[in-house]
Amino acid sequence: MTFNHFDEKGNAHMVDVSEKQITSRRAVASGSIYMKKETFHRVLKGNMKKGDVLGVARLAGIMAMKKTSDLIPLCHPLPITNSSIEFIPHEDTYSFEVVATCKVDGKTGVEMEALTGVSLALLTVYDMCKAMDKEMKISNILLKEKEGGKSGSFQRKD
Repeated sequence: MTFNHFDEKGNAHMVDVSEKQITSRRAVASGSIYMKKETFHRVLKGNMKKGDVLGVARLAGIMAMKKTSDLIPLCHPLPITNSSIEFIPHEDTYSFEVVATCKVDGKTGVEMEALTGVSLALLTVYDMCKAMDKEMKISNILLKEKEGGKSGSFQRKD
């Protein structure tokens, strides 16, 4: 297997996508944050001391998708055409699942943007709730699906 982020001398470099065709691309990523029952219910009701946790985390996730190339070395800056962050509450586990969707018409995919959006949304929830619950756990950050590009579609089976 060859890694395309390294040149023939083993030096890291940005992949040349200049010859690739522009195609519509979409990626969906998710992750979860687990918390205490009281924290979960206060977040759901929107009455945490720092304010609207999910609203602020949604904005943080969207902003992170737009700034991914500033955060991850060798990522191409992309003209994102759409991005969204969704929170799915799970009462049985006192957790929130975060789902990030990112779209672009470009020469490279948006998987890293979707994963970055999930990560920052989860970190923002943690930051806004940590005074009340330092035992929160962030886990299961993963790519759920992608469409477009040379490698085609991917859908996680589990």
